[in-house]
Amino acid sequence: MAEAACEAGPELSAVIGATVPTGFEQTAAEEVREKLGSASRISKDRGKIYFEVPAQGLPQVHRLRSVDNLFVVVQEFKEYQFKESKEDALKDLEDLVKKLSWADPLKVWELNNSLKKRKTKRKKPQPQSTASKERQSDDGEGQGAEPEDTGKQEDCAPGAAGVEPASSQDTEETRGVASQIGGEEEDEDNEQAEATEESQAGAGAESKAGGGQAGQGDARVLRFRVTCNRAGEKHSFTSSEAARDFGGAVQEHFQWKADMTNFDVEVLLNIHNNEVVVGIALTEESLHRRNITHFGPTTLRSTLAYGMLRLCDPQPTDIIVDPMCGTGAIPIEGATEWPSCYHIAGDNNPQAVKRAANNICSLLKKKENKESSTSSGIPLDIIQWDICNLPLRTGSVDIIVTDMPFGKRIGSKKKNWDLYPACLMEMGRICTPGTGRAALLTQDKKCFAKALSRMGHIWRKGQTVWVNVGGLHAAVYLLKRTWERAEEKRAFW
Repeated sequence: MAEAACEAGPELSAVIGATVPTGFEQTAAEEVREKLGSASRISKDRGKIYFEVPAQGLPQVHRLRSVDNLFVVVQEFKEYQFKESKEDALKDLEDLVKKLSWADPLKVWELNNSLKKRKTKRKKPQPQSTASKERQSDDGEGQGAEPEDTGKQEDCAPGAAGVEPASSQDTEETRGVASQIGGEEEDEDNEQAEATEESQAGAGAESKAGGGQAGQGDARVLRFRVTCNRAGEKHSFTSSEAARDFGGAVQEHFQWKADMTNFDVEVLLNIHNNEVVVGIALTEESLHRRNITHFGPTTLRSTLAYGMLRLCDPQPTDIIVDPMCGTGAIPIEGATEWPSCYHIAGDNNPQAVKRAANNICSLLKKKENKESSTSSGIPLDIIQWDICNLPLRTGSVDIIVTDMPFGKRIGSKKKNWDLYPACLMEMGRICTPGTGRAALLTQDKKCFAKALSRMGHIWRKGQTVWVNVGGLHAAVYLLKRTWERAEEKRAFW
């Protein structure tokens, strides 16, 4: 039996589902192909991609920069036929539990868990964040709490084993407690060896996770919850009801204990119109929180920052500037992923500059702990400046990437009418004519379009990526610098 397990272990593979910033699905798929060599399928449900990897590749999966959350797919139904009555539809979901092939996904979950425990032992534990703290800062860059007008019904609710969820309101987001995986990049060879070792040692054993009726003998009974994410108008049930009934069936099948907060396993039930995907979560805390320790009112997610930078295709020796850096999410992500470029960040708000500097210090400490005292630092500087009067030489910058004020939490829509044209003019001055490019995020699309039309001689609009930022319908504009010379009227100097 042991020999069979060792033989089967290395061959264990998994279909991984990943949630990504909406609009950047293609960017995430390109990163997966580039770093893992796997082809990705973009889901009809925006903000998700799927790809297959060997189980030993889990450490590399957690190092992807463009994904927020990861889960292993138990089974996917592309054209699931829901019954018309609520009772029949929910009964079908209950019956589905016994028909699914849980064994291999649970092995992948166990392997993922063992890697996570090894990482936790290697580093000093961090205090666990609560779900309420997660909700407060998760989408801090959203500039407001207005829901996105999607024209479809969406809800997300946890539930398990007949226990009514704490809240059944639509659009509620529920997340687990803090995870230690993905936050630190350990030595790749060591992780790969450990993943192979764990896969070989435990490939044939379902042990605690159970292959049917678990909880016998000395094995600790696992705690679980079910989280349902539902989108579509033709369902006769809510996500709360689906999570509750599906969770009851999971509890009966595995004899696990339902626990809405201190759970070991989070079973995901994703329903998008007639598409149903059942999965098991591999991340407890979104990977987008990897670099930021000091949050501001509009902190940008690291995954979205990565997508914006990647749109500009940074090349070695490029000078990359974020003139409105806030807490520094964009330049920190850039310096981490593109260390052969030089990154400059600035902001006119002294408090924002202080937060960004603290985040950079935290990153340096993390780097020193990992690489010992010989760490060479990161190619990043930060300064307080005026966006309309940058202390940079004309034509000296290759790439500009920034999150512009939405006019909600910071500034105002009225001020943006003066600020946006002045910003585009100054950015055009410092950017290299002909080859310079910029990726600018804003929700104030009308004001930006007007400003861009006035600056059409120095900026040409290329690709536009529509994104959901904290419930707001925003856009990332990819601009190319023309050969036209920018004005250099500096009467205020």
